[in-house]
Amino acid sequence: MKTRIRSALTGGIVLAATVVLMAAGPRSWLAATEVQPAAVGALDLLLDLYVRDGFVYYAALKLERSHLDRYLAAIAEEPVDFDSWEPDARVALWLNAYNGLVLRTVVDHYPIRGQSPRYPPDSIRQVPGAFDRQRHRIVGREVTLDEIEQTIFPQFGDPRLFLAIGRGAVGSGRLRSEAYRSDRLEMQLSSVIEEFATTPRHVLLDQIGEALWVSAIFGWREPDFEAAYSEQGWTDSGRTAIERAILTLISPVLFSSEREFFTENRFTLRYQEFDWRLNDLTGGRP
Repeated sequence: MKTRIRSALTGGIVLAATVVLMAAGPRSWLAATEVQPAAVGALDLLLDLYVRDGFVYYAALKLERSHLDRYLAAIAEEPVDFDSWEPDARVALWLNAYNGLVLRTVVDHYPIRGQSPRYPPDSIRQVPGAFDRQRHRIVGREVTLDEIEQTIFPQFGDPRLFLAIGRGAVGSGRLRSEAYRSDRLEMQLSSVIEEFATTPRHVLLDQIGEALWVSAIFGWREPDFEAAYSEQGWTDSGRTAIERAILTLISPVLFSSEREFFTENRFTLRYQEFDWRLNDLTGGRP
């Protein structure tokens, strides 16, 4: 209870600062804060309140969505000199924007009750055009979620970003209960990899069956992972580029016995089916 009260008080202070800054005009507000800390504070507050272990209380968020709408409105227009921001600041903004847009897409249609047999009834994929047709204004650009993932994220050359976004699905990387921030980005992304590599629905070592089961996300973004990691290690293993990239990325956070399993070099890489069930905590975990 104390933590929640403290979070609410912090959020109130942040939002009060937002109102004062916005009174000076949208561009001067963005210039003054570079979308930090006022706007990100609003996002931090809602993530702290409504996200637990990557799952979201969507019913509650739908009823009290003001912080989410305020955050997305704040980043709709391009901040002054945005292109000259440090890369980590731009990465943090785009990661937060993507996650915020997914949350808004879900609550706009919640509860989701779709009819397509291709996906679970409550899946965000049941929302028509959720990823490829619905356009959103972010830092002065009209983009879809797919465009952020396929054209903006690759510009930064860090495929960890594809594991850091919450696609509104159980199979996604864990949606964090905090916003991404430029001054903590490396630590946050390192934590993303550690969590991803040690979560069975993302990475599963079947030592008896001599198989390594990994998230379909690696398959979706093979060229990005290969470009970043395939030449950093395991180059003498005879493995494919994507296999070397995955081993390089996940091995440092695994147990020594698990790394030894890899060095025996007898496993087969297999992709797990992506779980598109909504990451909804309302009424209990799916």
